[in-house]
Amino acid sequence: MNILFTCGGTAGHVNPAVALARIFQERHPGCRVLFVGADGGMENHLVPKEGYEIRSVTITNFHRSFAPSDVAHNLGTVVNMHRSKKQARDILDEFQPDLVVGTGGYASFPVVRQAAKRGIPTAVHESNAVPGLTTRALSKVVDCVMVGFEESRAHYHDPDKVVVTGTPVRGDFFRCTRQEARAQLGLTDDRPLLLSYWGSLGAEVMNRKMAGFIAQECYDGTPFHHIHGAGRDYGWMKEELERRGLNLEGTGVEVREYIYDMPLVMEAADVVLCRAGASTISELTAIAKPSILVPSPNVTANHQEKNARVLSEQGAAVLLLEKNCGERELYAQAEDLLRTPRRREEMIRALSAMAVPDAGEKIYRTLRALMKQ
Repeated sequence: MNILFTCGGTAGHVNPAVALARIFQERHPGCRVLFVGADGGMENHLVPKEGYEIRSVTITNFHRSFAPSDVAHNLGTVVNMHRSKKQARDILDEFQPDLVVGTGGYASFPVVRQAAKRGIPTAVHESNAVPGLTTRALSKVVDCVMVGFEESRAHYHDPDKVVVTGTPVRGDFFRCTRQEARAQLGLTDDRPLLLSYWGSLGAEVMNRKMAGFIAQECYDGTPFHHIHGAGRDYGWMKEELERRGLNLEGTGVEVREYIYDMPLVMEAADVVLCRAGASTISELTAIAKPSILVPSPNVTANHQEKNARVLSEQGAAVLLLEKNCGERELYAQAEDLLRTPRRREEMIRALSAMAVPDAGEKIYRTLRALMKQ
């Protein structure tokens, strides 16, 4: 059995594909897996770390502008689309897949489209609440469209082709209870825990707000534990907190460069303050973790805000727009949620109702049924 996954652009596109690859190999020893990404994409670093081979095609996006530089870029994209078709055909000829699955990113388009033309079983999985341009285009040619939320179904031309499967989440997020996670982190008192982070690299505009947020915590006597992942702004944040005369040692407030044990820390947390990327939304929903979401305004088609609204409209999260939230508003929202167990319990119930806890299994069964057809 040969399974080809094509994805890229963000970890939110790569992680579900890796989770599915592991399921197929566990169920079918000897199953061969190949990934296809875009030239220069982060997937070329992420996928080999997971132990999988990856090939690439030359594909770029379109810029929605008529500026001379953008027109030139778009002409290059047209050329790349023709080049990527041949590359995709060559990869399919060589690997001979029994199934091709796209999980998002521009690289998915030529590979999935060429596979569909050959009659190879094809499917796409969309982690975001609203489909991107690639998924929307491929939904018309694939055999099956898999989505994370019931609310997503209405965004597709043929809703009958859509299966609500949820989005696979790594098993590490289910290995321990909140109390076990708190014990491993050395949290011995009853103060709730806030986790905050703005993606793997951080976000300077939000980290500047968090400096004031942490200062307010210290002035209030640190009423809750707090672990913050600063990413590439770690050095700057450390200097800024020192400039403000803040010594965090022994306070229960911790600023890290990266949170390498994210599943453990997220399970221990009572509230998460973060962006609204597809992977993050899937993880929060899967483990029913109350959150305050501040979507990044710098993403294609504003999909993070659309993700966050799916949760907020169900009472499963608090949505704050970056342009409207200062450090005082952030702190007030977090403090209120941390001090109000009843609100958190209501969010947990809403998240549990939305979750698809066996998403990986559901996708696996959907794809196996597709192959048997």
